[in-house]
Amino acid sequence: MEFEYTPEQIHLRKSVREFAEAEIAPHVMEWDEGQIFPLDVVHKLGRLGYMGSVFPEELGGAGLGYIDYSIIIEELSRVDGSVGIIVAAHTSLCSNHIYKMGSDEQRRRYLPQLASGEWIGCWSLTEPEAGSDAAGTRTSAVKEDCGWVLNGAKTFTTNAHYADVCVAMAVTDRAAAQHGISAFIVEKGTPGFRAGKKENKLGLRASATGEVIFDGCRLGATQLLGKMNEGFVDSLKVLDGGRISIAALSIGMAQGAYDAALRYSKLRRQFGRPISEFQAIQHKLVDMALDIDAARLLNYRAAWMLDRGMRVTRESAMAKLFASEAAVRIANEAVQIHGGYGFVKDYPVEKFYRDVKLCTIGEGTSEIQRLVIARQLLKS
Repeated sequence: MEFEYTPEQIHLRKSVREFAEAEIAPHVMEWDEGQIFPLDVVHKLGRLGYMGSVFPEELGGAGLGYIDYSIIIEELSRVDGSVGIIVAAHTSLCSNHIYKMGSDEQRRRYLPQLASGEWIGCWSLTEPEAGSDAAGTRTSAVKEDCGWVLNGAKTFTTNAHYADVCVAMAVTDRAAAQHGISAFIVEKGTPGFRAGKKENKLGLRASATGEVIFDGCRLGATQLLGKMNEGFVDSLKVLDGGRISIAALSIGMAQGAYDAALRYSKLRRQFGRPISEFQAIQHKLVDMALDIDAARLLNYRAAWMLDRGMRVTRESAMAKLFASEAAVRIANEAVQIHGGYGFVKDYPVEKFYRDVKLCTIGEGTSEIQRLVIARQLLKS
């Protein structure tokens, strides 16, 4: 195993960090308070190759691996988790589902425009009555002679209001429960398909999250993604990579909170000296740094394995679980180190504190991650 970044990875981190500091950092609070989706920045990220990083060059991607992809998500999220999750949902969920399960024709049609950032993607699995319980899915797809008719609604869809392409799951065999769900590709502008309510969220407010609605939405036969009735099974495979994304998102925000706390502890003076000289503050900083390193190593293990075609269900769930819960602890301690200033919006830790909580919920709650890991452990 290698424990050093390649020269290319060092350069990649530097490049993404410089972009984030220049193009994102000056606008973070404006976007957050106004719930402004940073569309121009997303298109710039696409032109730089960051929106299709893990896809082959012949399909418009950058041909990078999942460690490289994790670095991109980390560095964007270190400045603003909203941008990190926009890229993550677009890349590892929507685009990756098409790449892994799509036909050659579907890959050629969608991936170049998604990888370039010209098109934005979203991925819709969750419903009001079907989160972790896929058997509760109510959105239906009825087969007709020339295709399918979709009816229903999805919720908590990242990028819903800006997506040009949506990958959505719908029931095609009600009696088969989770083995009767299929995936479909739905393009913006398709009659009967629209975005619904936009959620007013606690954190990650520049990321648009909301409903997508299917009301007599007619699709051609070629819009079925993967095999009929295997959409949920395929979704679980997609989520293995998605959990690496959420771990990277967590690590990036944790790093941002830690950096801010470390910087503040050296500047803030009490009793005639910087608070960084107090042992209580030093212990907090040590625990924060330790959690970040452990989370990063867990995630890079999962990414390294995925790049080599290995199954990473247990490893990605472990990385996501540890990194997300560690990020919540780190953001909490960052606020504590700032004292009263940590509770006001003039300092960045207030936003990290709000943003990181989503990581313990999205793409499988911490409770679900523990179930996934337990099942894998008990198989051995």
